[in-house]
Amino acid sequence: MQPSMVVFKDMVHELQNGRENPDGADQGFIASYFPELLDKPLFHPPPNDTKLDGTYRLPLGYQMDASYYYLKLRWSIPCGPNSVITFPGAPWLKPWYWWAWPVLPLGLQWHEKRLQTIGYGTDMAVILIQSAIYLGIIVMTRLAKPSLSKLCYRRSDKSITLVQNILKLVALWSILAAYVTPFFIIPPTIHPMLGWPLYFLGALALCLVAINAFLLPMLPVLMPWFGIIGVLIVMAFPWYPDGVVRALCVFGYAFCAAPFLWTSITRIMAGLQVSLEREGFMPRLGESSPPSWFNKLY
Repeated sequence: MQPSMVVFKDMVHELQNGRENPDGADQGFIASYFPELLDKPLFHPPPNDTKLDGTYRLPLGYQMDASYYYLKLRWSIPCGPNSVITFPGAPWLKPWYWWAWPVLPLGLQWHEKRLQTIGYGTDMAVILIQSAIYLGIIVMTRLAKPSLSKLCYRRSDKSITLVQNILKLVALWSILAAYVTPFFIIPPTIHPMLGWPLYFLGALALCLVAINAFLLPMLPVLMPWFGIIGVLIVMAFPWYPDGVVRALCVFGYAFCAAPFLWTSITRIMAGLQVSLEREGFMPRLGESSPPSWFNKLY
């Protein structure tokens, strides 16, 4: 097959002249430009590579919508090596973004094509630098002694409640930032097998910072971390019979994981409240703070 420049220029000319279009979109224009297309014969590659003249209809497999794949998790209509696959949907959920897999199972196939063509050389340096930074943060948080910043206040000061509420809000925002920040700094078009491990490494490092800074319980803070890993495993399971069963399994997992997530939030708030109410961490003005050995025992 060879595109015709004459036909293309004529189509552009018709667009400029405002050709009548039933739906105002590209499909309506093509239908009006080729009104007898449905009556044309179906194109089949000639066995002896002879040249065909005239107008032919391409089989459906030459341009496929990815939605056909997601319903059955396989191609019900054969796709040839020259097929064009379109990915409709939200602009932020396309197969070339690392976070789109395994939500979009075809993401790995798209990245295989990229690996065979332009590769990932421009992004690997950023990946290595971020990995080194995250590992350094993890080491520092493990070596650093956990401590809550001391706040001096008077017992009669009514602003202590406000200070505690502000600290609670800051702690919650720090946990949220730990899970959100890696999304914005990881190269968006990196391979999912590199993007997701880097995301988990970054989220773990930033969560450890919040845990050390506010003396939070580790397991509740990391519960969303484990939950995200679990949902990725559920979505990436390769033996679903079709997309409907896959979606039901994801919803079932979310239903079962919701109580654990809620319990972790309540434990975080309770642990934060206990840490803030300890006088060893919040000494009153005019009073000597307890000795360091008392803080360790407490």
